[in-house]
Amino acid sequence: MLIHPWDASLDDAEWQTWIADGHDFGHLCVNGLPGEAPAVVPTHFATDGKDLLVHLARPNPVWQAIERDPNVTFGVTGDYAFIPGTWRANPGVPPTDGVPTSYYAAVQFTCRAHILDDPEAKAELLRRQLAHFQPDGDHAPVEAGRPPYGRMLSGIRGLRLEVLDVRAKFKYDNQKPTELRTTVADRLTERARGLDAPTARQQLRRLDRMGTWQA
Repeated sequence: MLIHPWDASLDDAEWQTWIADGHDFGHLCVNGLPGEAPAVVPTHFATDGKDLLVHLARPNPVWQAIERDPNVTFGVTGDYAFIPGTWRANPGVPPTDGVPTSYYAAVQFTCRAHILDDPEAKAELLRRQLAHFQPDGDHAPVEAGRPPYGRMLSGIRGLRLEVLDVRAKFKYDNQKPTELRTTVADRLTERARGLDAPTARQQLRRLDRMGTWQA
């Protein structure tokens, strides 16, 4: 992932806050077996300290590749929108000569995957995931050997992804003049399609925090 200096996360707290703000679905990217393409698995995840917690069905074909090479990438992308070229034309330039682009936030974790097969370890992983996704606790206890979930544990395998490196990008024309960035945010709000609203919020948040980019 190319990250220009003006698009880089300003500090760890920026990407950590973004992940914590409901961005808990991503893609597990695994090196393929010899002669095969890389495998990409869409999945929810929860965090545990610096680690990411994932569980997948035991029949998932990705396990053999992870066992062979536990070095994986987990990518999360959100708050994205297509920006027409007419919104980005420089002053004095015909709007139709403007160059379109994409706005988005992306965080990529380089990880070492640790497979969990012990029933109690898988139960603990599920408890942590449920604490994140169902914080009201409106579910039965997750305990190995106890219904209803205990008998289902054999059908999944857990993954604790030990995060080794993080690359974060917030691509919102951060290098452009303040007026253009404000105008684009207004137009996104007016268009109100797909993820335009959260994209506009990211645009204004970065503008408020960064101001005019200084090399």
